[in-house]
Amino acid sequence: MQQQPEGETLYEAIGGEETIRNLVKAFYPRVYRDPDLSPIFPDGVESIMRKQCQFLTQFTGGPPLYSDQYGPPRMQQRHLAFEITPRRAAAWLRCMNEAMDEIGLSGHPRQWFYERLTQVAGIMVNTED
Repeated sequence: MQQQPEGETLYEAIGGEETIRNLVKAFYPRVYRDPDLSPIFPDGVESIMRKQCQFLTQFTGGPPLYSDQYGPPRMQQRHLAFEITPRRAAAWLRCMNEAMDEIGLSGHPRQWFYERLTQVAGIMVNTED
């Protein structure tokens, strides 16, 4: 597992707000094209993208934008209404990995970020394939 450099947040290491925004913009078109993921993502992509930016900002150690607007993230609880299978978790990670490729996120910060997202994806699984 990657460790955070002394005194630096993941948010800072990946490039902050601009990187988060670019990652989310690269990620969601993939999600909506994916046959496993698109059924669980409702219309209204602008709202979903805004929330994802807020969450990822907070998740990586940036300002608590998500909590400020919606309260504690509790992502597992918030996603119980959706069937998150191991296959969907893997598809979500694949889309995120491809989005990271597209925006040129690389090196230690990418590995660190992807490991954290992998943990989240595993926690989100709430039903079998």
